[in-house]
Amino acid sequence: MKVLVTGANGQLGKSIRKIAKDMNGPHFVFKNSQELDITDALQVNSIFLREDFDYCINCAAYTNVEKAENNPEAAFKVNTEGVAGIAEACSNNKVILIHISTDYVFDGEKKEPYTTEDSTNPINVYGKSKLGGENHIHEILDHFFIVRTSWLYSEFGKNFYTTILEKARKGEPLKITEDQTGCPTHAVNLAEYVIALIVSESKAYGIHHFTDGKAMTWYEFAFGILQEHALLDAVVLEKAKNYRTFARRPKNSVLV
Repeated sequence: MKVLVTGANGQLGKSIRKIAKDMNGPHFVFKNSQELDITDALQVNSIFLREDFDYCINCAAYTNVEKAENNPEAAFKVNTEGVAGIAEACSNNKVILIHISTDYVFDGEKKEPYTTEDSTNPINVYGKSKLGGENHIHEILDHFFIVRTSWLYSEFGKNFYTTILEKARKGEPLKITEDQTGCPTHAVNLAEYVIALIVSESKAYGIHHFTDGKAMTWYEFAFGILQEHALLDAVVLEKAKNYRTFARRPKNSVLV
């Protein structure tokens, strides 16, 4: 079994690589954005024709929520048009697509956690571009997995977890919002879930939600990070008042 992993330099791609190196199962082919630009149809079609893939895990994405508001073309090019190209290639080559999506396809107005049956209504460019990719997959493919996740973090790269640690270790004061609630998700746990879909040869096609299951605010997440690393006494942690971002964000994006 051969598996293509796009966006291999991101948190999830690196987490899959970390797990895969100790596996005796599928053969993974990792491609970062320099090696495979999913918005380049020639590149995409070429690798699918050259290699006999069984699965494609699409981790490639434009993920900067703030920048997407000022540069929607870039977000839609990757998250919508690029995903359509990947889906077409999967369709033409009989490859099962596992696509990673987001809690930001919801508006956050629901009081309870969001299920896979709930209607989508993104409130920012990033969410709209990711929903666009989902819609193309539905239109193009009969068999696929769309795995929505939330608040992804890991040891790799720049994310909320690594940023909080970096600032705390420098002694910088932290002002963190409690206006948003979601489920932090470790990228390794998501990687294990995705790999399990492949190894088990699951036929539970369609939309899946995966998180680490514990709902909290960003403030509570920051508190937990500092507590885990015994840094609570080393830094001032405050709840931010009138916290604002350029991009609107869902107040509640808990997934079940």
